[in-house]
Amino acid sequence: MNQFSISQLEKFSGIKAHTIRIWEQRYNALQPNRSEGNTRYYDNEQLRRLLNIVSLSNQHYKVSELCGMPDQQLFKLVWELENEIENKPEEYFISQLILAGVSYVDSCFDKIFSHTLLRYGMKKTYLKVIYPVLVRTGLMWACNDLAPANEHFISNLFRQKLFTAIDALPPSKPESDSWLLFLPENEFHEVGLLLAHYLIRLSGKKVLYLGGNVPTQSVITAVKEISCDNLLLFLVHRDKEVEVRNYLTDLSTNLKERKIYVAGDQQLFSRLKKPKNITLLSSVDDLEQQLL
Repeated sequence: MNQFSISQLEKFSGIKAHTIRIWEQRYNALQPNRSEGNTRYYDNEQLRRLLNIVSLSNQHYKVSELCGMPDQQLFKLVWELENEIENKPEEYFISQLILAGVSYVDSCFDKIFSHTLLRYGMKKTYLKVIYPVLVRTGLMWACNDLAPANEHFISNLFRQKLFTAIDALPPSKPESDSWLLFLPENEFHEVGLLLAHYLIRLSGKKVLYLGGNVPTQSVITAVKEISCDNLLLFLVHRDKEVEVRNYLTDLSTNLKERKIYVAGDQQLFSRLKKPKNITLLSSVDDLEQQLL
């Protein structure tokens, strides 16, 4: 993908289109191209330049100063800045991870991600960086403003990082509670579930991870075979309220003796009358409270 509108640049960068135009007019920050129909558009180099300006603008540089710099100087400053970030470092990490993902540069992605872990640890990295990146790229993918390959590339890199972090944890205690983690049918976005996997394992408990798109009957069969104490699932896909209610009722009825925890759309959950053995989680802190 090498052709972006100014509204797409806004979604990628978090900078309002009106502000981008001001930067163009006052400081010559970007130089948009023109299509055959005389429509303004931006290419990958312009997107990269904007994201680098955004990464640096929260530090001790003025926007007017950054907009006048050539691309190579901006690129050099970005990499020099990585260990000296002072103000709003999460915006720097978000912009640079998106840039690496859009450009398919996994080595840069690895380097930036490593720095986020050193600065924040896994939990805060998810809250401050991973989740915002997924929100921005997810919105663009949903609006057909981002190639599906880019969205898959970014989300799968995050999946790899979380799996690596999980594998590095010590073995669970044999006598500890067991948790079964899964996504229902037509749910495929595992990053949030993988963070839960990490946090549950970090607490010393056992995790049986089934992944995404698991049929209800498969979950029921697995629970009967392994006798787990708790289930955790995410409902991210926007199904109709009646469908979600029927799904949770079916799950609860078939697994009456188990504690079932559900994370997802809080607005939807607020309208649901949940079965007694289901607990709705609204945040990472809610999950951690259940693990005490």
